[in-house]
Amino acid sequence: MLIPEVVTSIRVDSYTAALISALLLGFVNAILRPILIIITLPITILTLGLFTLIINALMFWSVSGLVRGFVVPDFLTAFWGALTYSLLTWMVSLALGDKD
Repeated sequence: MLIPEVVTSIRVDSYTAALISALLLGFVNAILRPILIIITLPITILTLGLFTLIINALMFWSVSGLVRGFVVPDFLTAFWGALTYSLLTWMVSLALGDKD
């Protein structure tokens, strides 16, 4: 629910749509992302890992097509939304992570 506040082009109509989107995005990240990373490994190496941002944006955009009430209008919005999502996830994991 925080991402639409940062990236204003993204629209979430309800908490249910946000919850379903989050669950589906987690599933896609757990199952499809490793497969896509392996398939696109040569281009990821050539771009020094920046192609991973494109993969994240495509997954974010694909989830918006599957969930009614979660709207990401275009790829550029999906890119910024995925980048924001990644940064927020990183900050939460830093805050909740081990002290080691």
